[in-house]
Amino acid sequence: MIELDISAASRIGCVRSQNEDMILVNNQFLREDSYKTNVVLGSEDRYLIAVADGMGGHNRGDVASSDTLKNLHYFFHDIPATLSAGDFNEAIVGWLDSINNYIVSKGRADEQYKGMGTTLVGISYYNGDIYSMNCGDSRLYRHRNGQLVQLTTDHSLSNMLGTEKHSSIITNCIGGGCHSSYIDMVQMTHDVQKGDIYMLCSDGLTDMVSDPRLCELLGNGADADALCEAAIEAGGIDNVSCCVIRIK
Repeated sequence: MIELDISAASRIGCVRSQNEDMILVNNQFLREDSYKTNVVLGSEDRYLIAVADGMGGHNRGDVASSDTLKNLHYFFHDIPATLSAGDFNEAIVGWLDSINNYIVSKGRADEQYKGMGTTLVGISYYNGDIYSMNCGDSRLYRHRNGQLVQLTTDHSLSNMLGTEKHSSIITNCIGGGCHSSYIDMVQMTHDVQKGDIYMLCSDGLTDMVSDPRLCELLGNGADADALCEAAIEAGGIDNVSCCVIRIK
């Protein structure tokens, strides 16, 4: 059994004309909205939390993020019960190939969708285990004992070059004209502790709010709305979306 306090929020920010981010919390899809819930999960339950950041500068990033999360939602809840960790990983990798082909082919069929793409970062609870998943440069963090640690690796040019300044050029995503994508899957069950705080977010948050400030806010009980507000107060140059998951 595991108990989760969850808050999620997605905002357009101060500059963009539309919100290309989307959040999925189990059966809730969020864009320009916020949501809170508390859940207690047993080994037979399944639960999915994810953030998708539609690629800015491309056509219809909002469609790419929406299509991806809705497709993932239905796929995840249709996966057979009691798959092994290896088979579950293979299932998600197979899904990634399928959704990437779908997003790319949609762009080929209709000019308005050409080049659209999205990142994806998430946490899933399946068969009593907890997994992280990442494709792109949205992030998963853990706050524990007053320290904030990024658990995912950015698939970005800046990370490849080893530079600290974040680059908007990503090297892996869903769609975006890519013929293939990859996803980092990590089984993290045995590393999760009571009192941990996990945060999923688009780069609209981390580009505006430093890690030390995020650490401070999370340590002081900030929820997703408060984190989004901090990014907007700092200038909000991009859409900003995040989920905060507290392990009870």
